[in-house]
Amino acid sequence: MAESPILVVDDEEEFVATLVQRLRKRGWASEGVLSGSEAIAKVTANDYAVVLLDMRLPDVDGGQVLLEIKKIRPESRVVILTGHASAKEGEEGIRNGAFDYLLKPVEFEILLEKLQAAKDYSPENQTTGTL
Repeated sequence: MAESPILVVDDEEEFVATLVQRLRKRGWASEGVLSGSEAIAKVTANDYAVVLLDMRLPDVDGGQVLLEIKKIRPESRVVILTGHASAKEGEEGIRNGAFDYLLKPVEFEILLEKLQAAKDYSPENQTTGTL
C-alpha cells in the first residue's frame, strides 16, 4: 500500500509495538521509535510519507520534534496523536506544519483514514486552502 513507511513515535512501548503490528497487518510498511531524538534520527536517515507523532515524549517536546521533521523533510506529513491534548496544542501543531491532530484514544479505522489522507495528500491537487 505505501511505498514509504509510516513512522510511529510514542513513548509507550506497548502502544507502539501494537500499532506497528496492526498497521503491518493492513499492508502498511511501518516502524516505531520511543523518543523524539530517535524520531529525528530516523527521519534524517529515511524518507517517511507519514509520521504519527505523540506530543509528550521523554526527551524532546513533540512540538520541537515536529519542527525538526518539517525542517529535515518538509514533504513528510505529520499526524499528531496525543492523549494530552489541548485546542492550543492542536492549533499550534497545525500552524507548524502538522497535517492533522488526533486525540487518544482514537478508533483504529479513523486513524487509518487520517494516515491514508496524509499519505495521499498532494499540494498540487488541492483546489481549496484547507486540508
